[in-house]
Amino acid sequence: MNNVTTGRPARLLASAVAALLLGVVGAPSAYASHDAQDCPAAEIFATDNTAIITDPDDPRLNARLTRFGHEVRQIIRAHGARPGDSELLNGVFWSEELKQATYERSREFDVERVGRDGLHHIAGVIAKQYHQEAVLTFRCLPRTSPETDAVEIEVPGVRVGSLREALVADPEARDRLGGGSVTLDGRLVLVAPVDDLPLAHRFATALGADWDRAEVRYGDREFVTGHA
Repeated sequence: MNNVTTGRPARLLASAVAALLLGVVGAPSAYASHDAQDCPAAEIFATDNTAIITDPDDPRLNARLTRFGHEVRQIIRAHGARPGDSELLNGVFWSEELKQATYERSREFDVERVGRDGLHHIAGVIAKQYHQEAVLTFRCLPRTSPETDAVEIEVPGVRVGSLREALVADPEARDRLGGGSVTLDGRLVLVAPVDDLPLAHRFATALGADWDRAEVRYGDREFVTGHA
């Protein structure tokens, strides 16, 4: 994502951060994809929020996270990588414990000039400094790479309210996907295991997203804890 769940694996995408799980294998050739050189070397999904927010009108969900963004860029730079673009995300995640949707404001950070170990270390520093249970990372790789185990899906035409309603109404999606995030201009963002692509396709289409304009990037994802 050249502009974009984040901490707490219990909510999963990214600060979820939500992980997407399904046992159906789809044909990757059926989906538009990007080679590694067409996306940033890596992405970090993170937040400085530690509260569980259940009210969609909570004013904390309007935070710009400007200071947090500057601080994370400094962390990235201090550990030898190059920070790129960053984008605000509105996350909606299903809490099995609370039996309801929870909400989170987070940021996606593009990271260049970084490898697997360096990315893991940077994410661990962020998780520890901001008291997050986990921070989600995604490394963009060729689809055929032996390290590729996940996809990042970005598809336009989704509202945060629609995402919440869809999670509440779809037990399979909320159990397996956990949730997702929406950019300020209405793009759904999901990070999922490769085998879950058919479920993500179905879920996004049911939300009214324009799948013909979907971008699917292949790579490696990791939930990094502050104890790493």
